[in-house]
Amino acid sequence: MGRSTIDIFLQPGEYFVGGEDFSIRTLLGSCVSITLWHPRLRIGAMSHYLLPAPLNMRCGAPDARYGEDAMALMAAELQRLGAALQECEGKIFGGASMFPEQRDINFQIGRRNGETARRLLQAHGIPVVSQSLYGEGHRQIVFDIATGHVWSRQVKPTPAGR
Repeated sequence: MGRSTIDIFLQPGEYFVGGEDFSIRTLLGSCVSITLWHPRLRIGAMSHYLLPAPLNMRCGAPDARYGEDAMALMAAELQRLGAALQECEGKIFGGASMFPEQRDINFQIGRRNGETARRLLQAHGIPVVSQSLYGEGHRQIVFDIATGHVWSRQVKPTPAGR
């Protein structure tokens, strides 16, 4: 008999931290997901952020819609659970252009999100062991915390009018 898995779906601006009985999934366009996995403790975290950082002055509690805040929130929870961040494996997904005809604006947002993820992981001393960034269309992401495996499937946009 197989193990029982609790399936979590992340909406934009959400993150999740949990143990090996969870699987996390989401859909990404120009947004980015960072997954963090601690192999020994079999705990992990996943974000779904929209922008690298707030455009205006920061006020109030951290907001997982922003990469910097999502990373800080995930890091704090993983450390609370006993995970040293440098022992985690990082993976990065997303940053695509959803509307190729508007390439300049969408490409820049996705590119900035992806570059932010790389910078954040480097700043925390977390190695990036895998990434699937940029391109066109959306990605379906599934992270199995028990194994640390992340599956990514990119779906190209269909031409307008079809």
